[in-house]
Amino acid sequence: MEPASNFPVSKGLTVERIAVPQSPQESQHSDFRAFHDLDVANQLALWGDTERCATFPEAVVFWQGNEYEERQVFLARLGHTVVGSGSLTLPLSENTTTAGLDVQVDAAYRRRGIGTAILETLERTARDRNRVSFDGFCGEPIGPVLAGAPLLDAKSGTGGVPRYAASTQFAVHHGYSLEQVETSSSLHMPVPADVLDGLEAAAVAKSAGYSVVGWEQSCPAEFVDGFARLKSLMSTEVPIAGLGWEGEVWDAARVRQEEATWEAGGIKQIVAAARHEASGRLAGYTVLTHRDGLPGVINQEDTLVDPAHRGHSLGMLLKVANLRRAGLLWPEAMSVMTWNASENQHMLAINIALGFKPSGFEGEWQKRLG
Repeated sequence: MEPASNFPVSKGLTVERIAVPQSPQESQHSDFRAFHDLDVANQLALWGDTERCATFPEAVVFWQGNEYEERQVFLARLGHTVVGSGSLTLPLSENTTTAGLDVQVDAAYRRRGIGTAILETLERTARDRNRVSFDGFCGEPIGPVLAGAPLLDAKSGTGGVPRYAASTQFAVHHGYSLEQVETSSSLHMPVPADVLDGLEAAAVAKSAGYSVVGWEQSCPAEFVDGFARLKSLMSTEVPIAGLGWEGEVWDAARVRQEEATWEAGGIKQIVAAARHEASGRLAGYTVLTHRDGLPGVINQEDTLVDPAHRGHSLGMLLKVANLRRAGLLWPEAMSVMTWNASENQHMLAINIALGFKPSGFEGEWQKRLG
């Protein structure tokens, strides 16, 4: 996002919704390619790499949306020149009064009111769909914070983002409040064997009565209902500060839909889950994903342990198992990237023990109407 503008909106600016290709192979997708390329350029300028970017096939499949969430993309143009983009996500099953918004402006065209015009279009579209709570997420590298930059504290009471960063100034200027901060961290791969061995031994000593099961891509039919139950818990058990999101209802069909989306977008996943031997129920899980188009990085997705089964080091046990598997499947990967709410000290402690190092922060912003 860009900082608040000192200039009027550029004359001749248009902000229009664009079509998302039906498949990544479509030849007529120049508008969507421009949308994707702008994101890649801005992420490269901010972070110095493209590890946080979606691949083009992944972006196409994601922005098509699904029965659980409608997704819209917009381009801003001055004449025929693309100068910015916007995106809008509209949950359809739960959280149906909320909307997710994102604004990006080409670096050469910032501070001309273009970001404001894009945001106004997104907010107006969301209001027309009876959305009264707007959410936005803005990432910032850790460098300025380590250098002592003044912070804007999150309302959660934990963490902050650089007060004078462009994204912070833009969000505050337009009436958004900083509800929560997530810490992004990176782990160098491969993790030394002695580190994994020691952490695994300590976890095994505390996890009697549980076994680790795992799968690639598709959850086995015998586990899918239990996995869906844990996915539902994931939406309610992680810290959300004052964001006010409703829990999601997952079933086997929703699990299969997510798996199909990831496969269509070229995303490979591996899951490690803890099985409670006495009951046969799944007690926790963790997910890693990898893209051939970004072979050097693995993304740590969900990690959750059912509250009824906590205190047995299952989180560590599962993470070690999945990291071992990832090292075998994706030996070209040089790092694992993860995000955790700053107040989630337990999970952050597990990641620190594994060797994760902070790399940045993500501000989670919200604006409520009325």
